[in-house]
Amino acid sequence: MKSREIREMTDKEIQDSLEDKREELFNFRFQLAAGQLEDLSAPRRVHKEIARMLTVLRERQLAQEKSKNG
Repeated sequence: MKSREIREMTDKEIQDSLEDKREELFNFRFQLAAGQLEDLSAPRRVHKEIARMLTVLRERQLAQEKSKNG
């Protein structure tokens, strides 16, 4: 998921997607420990998507605080 796609989502949609991605990452860790993970780049990709979502949420939060303060 690209940053552009994330920015088009509402905060609620991002939160829901974030929850799904965290669960997906959790499952990847179990698969990796069990030796069943086929795509070894998948956990890294999901981790980056989580970081992108958190970044967009933080940008929105800062913009909101800035507009309130001045």
